[in-house]
Amino acid sequence: MTVNWYTNLPPQATATEPTFYYFAYGSCMCPVDLQRTLGESTHRYVVGSAILEGYRLGFNRRSRRRNCGVLDVVPDCRSTVEGVLYQLPWRLSDRLDEREEVPTGGYRQESVTVCCGDRPYADVRTYVVVNKLPQELAPNDWYFDVVMRGATTCGLSEEYCWRLFHRMYHLQQQQRTNLCA
Repeated sequence: MTVNWYTNLPPQATATEPTFYYFAYGSCMCPVDLQRTLGESTHRYVVGSAILEGYRLGFNRRSRRRNCGVLDVVPDCRSTVEGVLYQLPWRLSDRLDEREEVPTGGYRQESVTVCCGDRPYADVRTYVVVNKLPQELAPNDWYFDVVMRGATTCGLSEEYCWRLFHRMYHLQQQQRTNLCA
């Protein structure tokens, strides 16, 4: 049985309630931010930090709601993405799809395998951008902060958190330079 690192208890979906695994790599890594969308506390659904092999992060989408670049995962056999593995009740699936703008073609579901602790988890849901921008777009300060809050709160590696911080910071600086030119 997997133990929720956040509470040291098993995930809290009831034994009779159907669930699905979800790998978050952007703003949904932050349980507090995810709670805004799903309408209930999500801390108890955190399984732990996880690694997705064969992908890299990219800011390949402009979010209309946030008016900035937002994260995507892109196949890259030489890279890995760290994120948060949740075990969510199936009843929250439609709300998660709405958040990821699946009905309007923002993201689409993709089934992946991630490693959490020493265990692989297959058939894990994540989301990938449908229509990728030709070049990356910087996140705004709010998105930057919520991604970093999720990464640090949910125990992603220190090295990965620093790489994530520097990538977002670099994109913001590059955008500011282009605006001033």
